[in-house]
Amino acid sequence: MGKGLTGRSGRSLFFASPSFFARSQPFPCTSYNGSMILESFPVGPLACNCILFGDEESREAIVVDPGDEAGRIARRLIALGLTLKQILITHAHIDHVGGALELKRLTGAPLLMNEKDLPLLEMMAMQAGWIGAETPETTPPDAYLADGAIVGLERYPARVLHTPGHSPGSVCLYIASLKLLIAGDTLFAGSIGRADLPGGDFDQIIASIQNRLLPLADETRVLTGHGAETTIGAERRSNPFLQG
Repeated sequence: MGKGLTGRSGRSLFFASPSFFARSQPFPCTSYNGSMILESFPVGPLACNCILFGDEESREAIVVDPGDEAGRIARRLIALGLTLKQILITHAHIDHVGGALELKRLTGAPLLMNEKDLPLLEMMAMQAGWIGAETPETTPPDAYLADGAIVGLERYPARVLHTPGHSPGSVCLYIASLKLLIAGDTLFAGSIGRADLPGGDFDQIIASIQNRLLPLADETRVLTGHGAETTIGAERRSNPFLQG
């Protein structure tokens, strides 16, 4: 979210160039794994990657980070014949949470977020001012994404990994059966989330990645909050923020 800053190494701590966002895949991008539906598509002016994950057998789905365009997301769920079970928020920046309440109203699905990002919800007008946008209506979550909690679909459960640093309540979601990590704005292809916004902490985000994400297998697929997907192995080998 927003322009990058320079870290102690002199490198940009993310990100937002048009060419970076141009790597996001256009809607829809459907990936099937037997009886699974997985779509990642950019929404809103900052091109947050909203993730739709569905089980073709149960016809249930989760949506992660509906930052905008809630009507479009709801229509896609209808087109796929899916019932939304949960709305999961990786962190409470406007580009990731801005459309969540509207999607909740359209679908009736509960909204889940980490408790430590509640102060960011109360700063939504300030966040909107940062990007020159209208202030979206928000609501406190129906339940909290606590570290270690199991959420999502019955056949494809996701474990919550609390990864503070980009924000105090940033979380990632790890679906072990698929070796799939939904990383929010903690880890990117060749970069990391910025740490200059309220509650951000550079040392903390590095520790979160080193201690919570890099222990995952190299082949773990990483769906990022902006831009292209990557793998844990690729970031372990070449991400400039994770070397040395």
